[in-house]
Amino acid sequence: MGVVTAVQAKKVLKWAAIVLVAFYLLTRPTDAAHTVHGAFNGLMRAADSMAQFFASLT
Repeated sequence: MGVVTAVQAKKVLKWAAIVLVAFYLLTRPTDAAHTVHGAFNGLMRAADSMAQFFASLT
């Protein structure tokens, strides 16, 4: 019984997250775009840092 409840809770949390993201996108599209842009820039900086690290190993 516990496994079924955990699976159901996971599904509910997943759908709640999807609804929250959709609500954020529809009500504040500019802020959502800034959030995505900032996350992308962070990923690019992390990738650049890793590339520099591996380049310095050789």
